[in-house]
Amino acid sequence: QVQLVESGGGLMQPGGSLRLSCAASGSLFSIHAMGWYRQAPGKQRELVARITRDGSTNYAGFLKGRFTISGDNTMNNVYLQMNSLKSEDTAVYYCNAEVLGLGRKTDYWGQGTQVTVSS
Repeated sequence: QVQLVESGGGLMQPGGSLRLSCAASGSLFSIHAMGWYRQAPGKQRELVARITRDGSTNYAGFLKGRFTISGDNTMNNVYLQMNSLKSEDTAVYYCNAEVLGLGRKTDYWGQGTQVTVSS
């Protein structure tokens, strides 16, 4: 079992920056990768960024270098630095942990943190 707690969301003006944090607890050794997803009203949840235990990262194409995911190989904490925020970045952001075992992948989710970009 893995528990995830996000923090750092809030209201920001367009062009500003926010840093999201995700603290993981439980069976950290079983985590293969962690990531950030977001869900805007009326839209499906989508991947924002993902980082594996060995440090490999991948990002959604729409970000164009504005966001950076970071963490360490303990998978205890993962962060999302969000710069040059736009109104379309408004969404609930969820932390995700992927656990691999017994030939299958299990996803764990945090409760989500609201990010609102508005003037």
